[in-house]
Amino acid sequence: MLELLKAFLFGIIEGITEWLPVSSTGHMILLNEFLTLDVSPEFWEMFLVVIQLGAILAVVVLFWNKIWPFGKKNNPEPVKETGFLSWCKKDVWVLWFKVIFACLPAIIFVVLGLDDTCDALFYNPICVATALIIFGVAFIVVELVHKKKNIEPKITDLSQISFKVAFLIGLFQLLAAAFPGTSRSGSTIVGALIIGVSRTAAAEFTFILGIPVMMGASLLKMVKFGFNFTGNELALLLVGTITAFVVSILVIRFLMAFVKKHDFRIFGWYRIVLGILVLVYFYL
Repeated sequence: MLELLKAFLFGIIEGITEWLPVSSTGHMILLNEFLTLDVSPEFWEMFLVVIQLGAILAVVVLFWNKIWPFGKKNNPEPVKETGFLSWCKKDVWVLWFKVIFACLPAIIFVVLGLDDTCDALFYNPICVATALIIFGVAFIVVELVHKKKNIEPKITDLSQISFKVAFLIGLFQLLAAAFPGTSRSGSTIVGALIIGVSRTAAAEFTFILGIPVMMGASLLKMVKFGFNFTGNELALLLVGTITAFVVSILVIRFLMAFVKKHDFRIFGWYRIVLGILVLVYFYL
């Protein structure tokens, strides 16, 4: 029961920090210092990635109408007027092609095995804290520059994101894969803001971009670990994943409402404070 409670808490932290640009990795490292699951190191590494499935399923549920490419209703631009292609939503298919295009840098990164290399080099408290602080400063600087120069976003809707912009956002996503603590949502949102994407469109594209990336990462980790779970391990996975799903639903709704009225500076300051706390804790 105690281990299930720990998995529940990890699911809560995953659901909150996966979508807020504050780095789920940094929070997981801290929480693991105080609440260590009684499992093997191999299962723990897999657990951290697989519970992201719960978080990503929340995106699928909330953005279903924007990501499901089939249907007659709400289909103003079918691929063709008749036949099977009349059920295909051209705008959604184009969006998915852009998402796949944005994923190319991450796919190449993983195929070359650079993800394991970067984890071995940078998955430690000092590097994670440094990434937290650097991108916290980046958030503040980008928002202040936009405010000072009164810069209006050029791209305010998902449909306006070109393949070039999608690829550039994908390059920023690569920073999160290379440097734990950067935050996937944080790096892509900062990159999108720099390129000229509005906060709302940046957040939406970031969420949808996470679907193939996180599902692929979860599947890869499960294949590497194997599917021979014990009853206890399966219970921990289910509790963590379901909890992450429920919490993610609430957090995504909060963030989408938040970005319509506020900027991201508060998350920048939070990252800096958390990074300092991580450095102080592990230094002492």
